[in-house]
Amino acid sequence: MKVGIVIPSYKVKNQIGDVINKLKPFGYNVYVIDDKCPENSGKYVEDNYNFDFIKVLYNEKNLGVGGAVKIGYKQALADDCEIIVKLDGDGQMNPDLITNLISPILNIEADYVKGNRFFNLDTLRKMPFIRLFGNSILTIINKIVNGYWDILDPTNGFTAIHRNALKLINLNKIDNRYFFESDMLFRLNTIKAVVCDIPMDTKYADEESSLSIRKVLIEFPPKYTVRFFKRIFYTYFLRNFSIATFELIFGFILFNFGVIFGIIKWIESINTGILTSTGTVMVAVLPIILGFQLLLSFLNYDINNIPKKPLIKAKF
Repeated sequence: MKVGIVIPSYKVKNQIGDVINKLKPFGYNVYVIDDKCPENSGKYVEDNYNFDFIKVLYNEKNLGVGGAVKIGYKQALADDCEIIVKLDGDGQMNPDLITNLISPILNIEADYVKGNRFFNLDTLRKMPFIRLFGNSILTIINKIVNGYWDILDPTNGFTAIHRNALKLINLNKIDNRYFFESDMLFRLNTIKAVVCDIPMDTKYADEESSLSIRKVLIEFPPKYTVRFFKRIFYTYFLRNFSIATFELIFGFILFNFGVIFGIIKWIESINTGILTSTGTVMVAVLPIILGFQLLLSFLNYDINNIPKKPLIKAKF
């Protein structure tokens, strides 16, 4: 299969040369996207690495990592690449692992493959604590929001996708900046693409990151919330209506009724000084228990509802 490598380029002038040199022996189609880089990294690549397999694209304004990758995706599709890999230009990702990354796609086992930095404990020891903690929290949130419960390290940017899956996604709707990887998983779930991850190592040196904790805490929660409710609506109401739908509806109603009714009666008891009767307590407790059990059953269904049939064989 024809493989394209998309490299978003922003403030990576000192590292991107090593990345390109490591890619040279493989014969991949390489797309370097200069995302209005203040270091003119695109021009630097053209001047110093004028190889036939490299195509440099320029954004007129800074779009963010997601926006740059989408430009590369569109060009790779136009050039008939069948597998498209996203590789950062800062040298954190080892190009030698690309063969491992695309292997599940070549073997028709997955439509989208991600790197997983959490597999090897030695790798975790090298990761700065704040990154490890932040990625762990984001992993849990992404599992809930995107429905890929078997995927670790979902914000990892070392990815490969088959053209069939990519063509089914409206790239213009995907987030342009650091929410890009999480948004990709949401979009992939809506088309029932099979996703898997592979173990990988990474290194942290003098690269400069534009992602701050403040951005994550302020920008990510509303986006996660919207995509969670969209996924639930698409999966269990719009496209399918299964037993899990009833479990979610009645579980939510019963649990919330029990909690609200119990709080009201508890406040009444405090204000009047009269103990609440056993029957009244049971009216609150029983719906909470039943609702909680139904919600757990829905969660179990959702965990096992991960897409399992790759889209690779489909014809478009």
